[in-house]
Amino acid sequence: MSQYDEQKVIDIAMLAGKILLESGAETYRVEDTMTRIANYYGLDHTHSFVTPTAIIFSLNDKSSTRLLRINERTTDLEKISETNAISRGITSGQLSIDTAKDALKDLDKANLQYKMWLKVLASGIVSALFLFMFKGEWLDAVPAIIAGSIGYYITESIHLFTRIKFFAEFAGSLLIALVAILFISLGLSYSIDKIIIASVMPIVPGVLITNAIRDLMAGQLIAGISKGIEASLTAFAIGAGVAIALMMF
Repeated sequence: MSQYDEQKVIDIAMLAGKILLESGAETYRVEDTMTRIANYYGLDHTHSFVTPTAIIFSLNDKSSTRLLRINERTTDLEKISETNAISRGITSGQLSIDTAKDALKDLDKANLQYKMWLKVLASGIVSALFLFMFKGEWLDAVPAIIAGSIGYYITESIHLFTRIKFFAEFAGSLLIALVAILFISLGLSYSIDKIIIASVMPIVPGVLITNAIRDLMAGQLIAGISKGIEASLTAFAIGAGVAIALMMF
């Protein structure tokens, strides 16, 4: 395989890893996908090191090592699924190297997220369902829907305009608690604790916690620990926002 072809392999492997990591995939999945792609093209001694914020990849001892920084991460299961499909297409011989590279480029640029209004609406509905799961009253459903929708919207909006970690979750939970307090003070709901607990569920870092545990079980200690700490700090920010609102009123 020529040097030009090797660079194409690196490009494909790095691009697939970038999409997976930015979309919230587990670290071991990223490394496994990159290794499988390289192995298919006859490169059996590759080295990859992936953390939540960086990808380091080298084909062999003689080739140059490629480093890629990851600045933004979200949860996009559809992009993960599409990347896995492209990876399987490569390893099964259904996609040529140029076709696979173009497909990954298009997927990297694509915005597969749902519209903001739909995500806000879904968050409100999910909050109401969590309320009933916690044996809440029907009168608390409307406050939970409103609080959950507002909290999620504030969290997502702050994420779009600032890179300050954990502040978005703090502000979102603070607004959720304030809405719950408002409905309680007006006598329009019964249980403030169930409203708050149900409404913060859409912004709880559940996927991050799951990925941290899966990475630890796969032996990815650095990634697992760092994701666990990030999830813990996010949970702390949510709790702090609620606590401050309750102390204020």
